[in-house]
Amino acid sequence: MRTRVREALLAGVRGLALTVVSLAGSVTLFVMSVVSVVLIVLGVGVFTTPAVLTAVRAFANWRRVVAYEWAGVRVPAGYRPAPADPREGVTGLVERCVLLLKDPATWRDLLWLPVDMTAGAVTALLPAALVFYPLEGLVIAAGLWRAFSGGYWYGFVPIEGQASGLAAAALGAVIFAAALYVNPLLLRLHFRLAGAVLAPPKDVLARRVERLTETRHDAVDTSAAELRRIERDLHDGAQARLVAMGMNLGTVEALIEKDPAQARKLLAAARASSAEALAELRDLVRGIHPPVLAERGPADAIRALALCMPLTVDVQADLPGRAEAPVEAAAYFAVSEVLTNAAKHSGADRVWVDLHHDAAAGMLRMSVTDNGRGGAVTGREGGGLAGVERRLGTFDGILAVSSPAGGPTMVTMEIPCVLSSQKTSSS
Repeated sequence: MRTRVREALLAGVRGLALTVVSLAGSVTLFVMSVVSVVLIVLGVGVFTTPAVLTAVRAFANWRRVVAYEWAGVRVPAGYRPAPADPREGVTGLVERCVLLLKDPATWRDLLWLPVDMTAGAVTALLPAALVFYPLEGLVIAAGLWRAFSGGYWYGFVPIEGQASGLAAAALGAVIFAAALYVNPLLLRLHFRLAGAVLAPPKDVLARRVERLTETRHDAVDTSAAELRRIERDLHDGAQARLVAMGMNLGTVEALIEKDPAQARKLLAAARASSAEALAELRDLVRGIHPPVLAERGPADAIRALALCMPLTVDVQADLPGRAEAPVEAAAYFAVSEVLTNAAKHSGADRVWVDLHHDAAAGMLRMSVTDNGRGGAVTGREGGGLAGVERRLGTFDGILAVSSPAGGPTMVTMEIPCVLSSQKTSSS
């Protein structure tokens, strides 16, 4: 019983605090948000909206934290990632404003503010009322009834004398007894209401979980296949050459005094094998993660790749910053796979590659167009494009193919990401 009383009183105090915060914070932030968004057409809102919406987001996140700590209610956020290294000045403010306004979670926050200041405030006030209202009944029974000349009601009890004062105390005791059982539930109801508005739709979350499960399996399979490829390349290439070089050197050691001429030939063969093994190891390293990709980014890495292709490749890139290393690697190898497919199967003699970042949508977009015969399809198990689709799916990326018979073929790929402010080269 002592625990139940403590929980009821705590829920009442917390409910009273939430009522004050709901009314003061939500009303203030809602008015500021509406005014700031309206002022965007005048240009002033571009400067104020990011700060106001950031404050709204912080307020909503605080409520999420309190919901879990006070009632064990989890409220997912689902905000889109912000740039890790945002740009300075007016350009950065405009970009930040656009990103915030295009985020569906921002509009869920703004919709929640009027709900919080009305229904949210009422559901938060109920636990406080069930705790503090019985105190009035006790005070009335203790003699406060004498201050009322008539016409005053405590609940449904008219206060007219000591008997009615005692009835008020009895009603207060019943209300407090009810509070012992319903106060924690009412506080949880307040946070459930907030979660119903703030949390992403359940179907979106379900699809997201399903998609993450699929891409996790694909990532594991791709990683295992990549390890097998590296092992096979080492075994069949560099390792075989190193073994042959060791055997040649052993033979040289035996022949160096008996047949110097033959020993020199074997030494030359060993030197050639070592050079070939080194070249194969370098190619293997480039296949894992090209050094130019780490040093200069995907644009220059794809330009370097284009120089090695057996057909003419024009690369146009406009990337105002660097993405995270895994995203850059996925973009590079996706373009590499598409270029390889074009060289092997399309019959094209020219390919155009375009890379750019759409800051408003938060997307890295890559398109590869060739002048080949067309007829490329996605979804065929074991096909090159299926592998590209799995690689992009790990990052919630998508792949679209337009390849009518007779060509041309255009492969468009998108990966959600944000860029740092570090400038990369473009042509």
